[in-house]
Amino acid sequence: MAETHTQSAASRLEAVHEGIAHACKVAGREVGEVTLVAVSKMHDSVSIKRLIEAGQRVFGENRVQEAQAKWPALRESYPDIELHLVGQLQSNKAEDAVALFDCIHSLDRPSLVAALGKAMARAGRQVPCFVQVDVGEEEQKGGCPIGEVPALIASAREAGIPVVGLMCVPPLGIEPAPFFAFLDKLARDNGLGKLSMGMSGDYETAIMLGATHVRVGTALFGERE
Repeated sequence: MAETHTQSAASRLEAVHEGIAHACKVAGREVGEVTLVAVSKMHDSVSIKRLIEAGQRVFGENRVQEAQAKWPALRESYPDIELHLVGQLQSNKAEDAVALFDCIHSLDRPSLVAALGKAMARAGRQVPCFVQVDVGEEEQKGGCPIGEVPALIASAREAGIPVVGLMCVPPLGIEPAPFFAFLDKLARDNGLGKLSMGMSGDYETAIMLGATHVRVGTALFGERE
């Protein structure tokens, strides 16, 4: 049974890599320009290990507390893993996030800029961050309002936070391509080269519109029980 699970993890990973390669070919991009972030939220260490053993090395978690419970032990066994925070971050968890994650995709408000700036200074650790943009004007998803993005980028840089790109979660049930294209333009307008966009159902579209990081969960892990 364990071998079958490992094979299915490997086959799912291979299928996603094939999807990435196809999208890159259509867009005239190099496969190496796209980082696959395997979103392991609500999946246990056993499932994560199967993907690691199949070759995946970059993972994403939505919550600091869940990541703290799983990843210290996993990283002892697999020290080359890169861990990204792809979900909302509470300001009071900033120090924990800076200690645990190699990249944060959800910088979205001035209070979090202040908390992360202080946490990074104390830790002596500069964690690359994406500014999450509220492209669909949905407050419940978090994200910086579009008109406030330049000011947030500027304040983050003043606080010593390395801002590397923009991130978005388009509204459900709406064609995502216009939102991806908009985020690409917004990033270029602000001199940023990286885009975290695209999930299991639309990562190929995101890649064709400039994504450098795709956050894929279900296509890699299967449906949660």
